[in-house]
Amino acid sequence: MKILILNGSPRGTGLISQMLGLMAEEGRTRGAEVEQIQISRLQVSPCTGCMACRSRRACILPEDDAQRILRKIQRADVLIVGSPCYWGNMNGHLKMVFDRMVYGMMEESPKGLPRALHKGKKAVIVSTSSTPWPFNIWFNQTRGVAKALREILKWSGFSIKGIIQKGGTKQHPELTESDRRKCREIIRKLST
Repeated sequence: MKILILNGSPRGTGLISQMLGLMAEEGRTRGAEVEQIQISRLQVSPCTGCMACRSRRACILPEDDAQRILRKIQRADVLIVGSPCYWGNMNGHLKMVFDRMVYGMMEESPKGLPRALHKGKKAVIVSTSSTPWPFNIWFNQTRGVAKALREILKWSGFSIKGIIQKGGTKQHPELTESDRRKCREIIRKLST
């Protein structure tokens, strides 16, 4: 099993990074080939919205890390995406990466309806927010991140196998044993 982890957090030692690190460790323990990518370190030009990629099935912008990440997603069996909450949504750099590779995630039928290109693959979503629990859910903070990522992944054909939402990170800046258990358990479920 090939697991690709996209870390949308700019903080390499923050809670998202720690949670994704636990998942990577558990995946390797279970014999998976795991690759982690820190999105904030990538060089990605923003999408221009030209829509040429829809018919060409390739981005017209010069090759950058967006196309390289897409190739890695195409080879992966499992995609794990983590992002802190930024105004009820995923981190902007992560969003920019997904915007640039829409043509490789889904295609359109002649009538303009989406067709998934990653059917049969699994995905996991991880999100954190400083908004305390349960308000992080009620006020669409971590839920907003999960909803946005679920939309991208669902239309791309991924089956969402787990979502972890951790609120209150300002008051509780450390992972609990329950958080650690959730991270490991999701990977266990993926390998069965």
